[in-house]
Amino acid sequence: MSGAKAPRSLRAEASIRTYNDQLDSYYGRKVSAVAGMIAVASIGGAEAQQSSLPAVTVDAPVARPRPVAAQPTPDQIRARTALRRAARRAQPAQVAPVPFPNAGVLSADRNPYADADAPYKVDRLSGSKFTEPVLNTPRTVTVLSKEILQDKNATSLRDVARSTAGVTLGTGEGGNAFGDRFFIRGFDARNDVFIDGIRDPAVSIRENFFTEQVEILRGPASTLAGRGTAGGAINIVTKQASTEGNFTKAETTFGTDATRRVTVDVNQVISPTLAVRFDGLYQQANVAGRNYVFDDRWGTLGAIKWTPTDAIKITANYVHTDLNGLPDFGVPYNTALRRPSTSVNVPRNTYYGFVNRDFQKAQQDFGTLTGEFNITPDITLSNRTRAARSVLDYIGTLPSNPTATTVSLASQSRYQVTDVLANQTDLTYKFDTGPIKHALITGAEVSQEKVMRDNYAGLSSELAGFQTGGRITVPLLAPPNLFEFSSAPQRAGNPTNITVDTKSVYAIETANYNDFIIVNGGIRYDDYDIRGVSSTASSGVQSGMFNYNAGVVVKPLPYASLYSAYATSSNPVGAGLDASGSAYGGLVVSNAVFQALTPEQNKAVEVGTKWELFNRHLLLTGSLFQTDKTNARETSGSTIIGGAAYRVRGIDLEVAGKITDRWSVFGGLVLMESQVLQSIDAAQVGAQLANIAHQSFNLLTKYKFDDHWEVGGQATYASKIYGGTFGAINGNVLPEHWRFDSFVEFKVDRHLTAKLSVNNILNTTYYDAFYRSASPFVFIAPGRSVLLTLRGAL
Repeated sequence: MSGAKAPRSLRAEASIRTYNDQLDSYYGRKVSAVAGMIAVASIGGAEAQQSSLPAVTVDAPVARPRPVAAQPTPDQIRARTALRRAARRAQPAQVAPVPFPNAGVLSADRNPYADADAPYKVDRLSGSKFTEPVLNTPRTVTVLSKEILQDKNATSLRDVARSTAGVTLGTGEGGNAFGDRFFIRGFDARNDVFIDGIRDPAVSIRENFFTEQVEILRGPASTLAGRGTAGGAINIVTKQASTEGNFTKAETTFGTDATRRVTVDVNQVISPTLAVRFDGLYQQANVAGRNYVFDDRWGTLGAIKWTPTDAIKITANYVHTDLNGLPDFGVPYNTALRRPSTSVNVPRNTYYGFVNRDFQKAQQDFGTLTGEFNITPDITLSNRTRAARSVLDYIGTLPSNPTATTVSLASQSRYQVTDVLANQTDLTYKFDTGPIKHALITGAEVSQEKVMRDNYAGLSSELAGFQTGGRITVPLLAPPNLFEFSSAPQRAGNPTNITVDTKSVYAIETANYNDFIIVNGGIRYDDYDIRGVSSTASSGVQSGMFNYNAGVVVKPLPYASLYSAYATSSNPVGAGLDASGSAYGGLVVSNAVFQALTPEQNKAVEVGTKWELFNRHLLLTGSLFQTDKTNARETSGSTIIGGAAYRVRGIDLEVAGKITDRWSVFGGLVLMESQVLQSIDAAQVGAQLANIAHQSFNLLTKYKFDDHWEVGGQATYASKIYGGTFGAINGNVLPEHWRFDSFVEFKVDRHLTAKLSVNNILNTTYYDAFYRSASPFVFIAPGRSVLLTLRGAL
């Protein structure tokens, strides 16, 4: 009877079980039970139709003695359990996107985190703290892949911020560094920039040639990132070596304003377990629409990946960037007319600095070593170590207080060296409790950040004609750009040294029930110790900060999620390491009153939804958010005190991916309102926050006509920005603006592509930011530029 089939009734039961098992793996037991009843009914009906057929006789099986099975050993039990868990995890938690027709072979240099068929859509974040895809993450996340950076012509992080909804550029001068300063959802984030998950507090000027993607986490993120992060954080993900295949790429760009830019990207697989990568950059360029201002850069990246065993992966990379330019503090603001001078009668290319004295140099060096060890299929230990140094060195000229015919000029300078030594260790444990899949991450972080700040002495006396107060008055429409100096600028030699030692522990748990209900939560404790030393004083502050977050995701459909989240963060005293004044968030060594202040507290709530449409190649995100800051610091006369409070709430809408296999889109719309809730100054209460664009919009789109031609463009809008030190009460305002860009790309063959781009097509005069004082200067954005890029690949 070994060849006989089982009775029909047994076959029906087996079919039902197989069907149920398939459904259980995706929809859960309730749906499976209903499907099982449907299957029983259908099989029963089939049997009724076949009742007229002859009966089949089946012999009873002969009873045989069953051998006694040996008891499994503990090692065998653990091995079987691990295999069962691995098998369950091998089942996809959600339906994969459907590839577009003729999608082609995946490129070895593709973004490993993005949708292979829709590179504008990033499916996963790079950090190990995020165990779920973006669709299942209970927060708004904006991710700009390298393809988006390329189509935006965003060669610096400042370019990214300029064209991202919900992010506003800020200014730098004497009190804080003239470098990358951003506001996210209305909160200062200049010290909340990370590189591969490790904080970069340098407030430098950052290039993008080594960038795989830029991740903008919106809302408080102290559980993930530590101190600060009230409005969010920016994480720069660097390129890594790949064992997927060899590639060689080179780009050469020529354009208006004497632009020349060359990048190379080479990946070489040495063996199946070893690969190396090299990137290089060289740029010489002037700035469109500005006299004298130039922006020269060069840089290198070296990376290696080694997997000596299936359980061990070691990666390392080193990046060097060197930027040399002429600093541009913009144009003066006419407080009588409440308009920048270039919106009155000053030509937009007017430069108010001194080309034979002013300069700007920014250098960055950082190396990162990462190791991952899969102890078991469910337990992974990872460690990341970073050593970094950044140098920011400049002398610049600030224009202010314009009259009908004159303007006042003042000098600003800085020499700042920032050193970082950091180590992160994470232990990830994945386990199941019934139908619930867990990912528990516990970790510790130790870091030391050192900042040495100095400036240049005698800048006022070196320049003939300077008046009392270190300012000189020059013609508004024809400022002199060359002066005879009695001596070369010299560093003051009176530095302030700031050291921050941070020790942190954290735990993050994600529980996923059948990819239907996902719960995420985390806690973190930071021991923050800051010390400052100057030539006349020394002091320090120690703060212990406990923060947490919680979020719930419900997925009514495999491609849709609804979520709510709550998170906290803290801003301790002195966390603005680049700032020389307490009003800017820096540590003032001699100010004992300021040092006694406790950390600012931030609390945020967010509800939203995410949908993957068009074969899951397009991600739509919509959210409502509110962030409250309490115990905020403010200025009362010459004293910094705590106790202020303010709120930002708004709507965030985003889109990323492909609508069809030919049409790609990326963009966002952010609408915010803000209010000062509490202040020692009654005039501030009820005012909106200063120095941020409350409404902003960006849309990048690209259409592929055939295998050769692509056409795309970008539209960016920012609303009015109101001035002030806290609330927007000084009456100054920057006008709203639109900016439009376009490009056309022709693929000659699989080795060569040509691209023609026009940035700021209408040559619109618009402004990035302005200083918060009552008589500010204004940062003016670049004018129109035309670029031709030739891209080669092997």
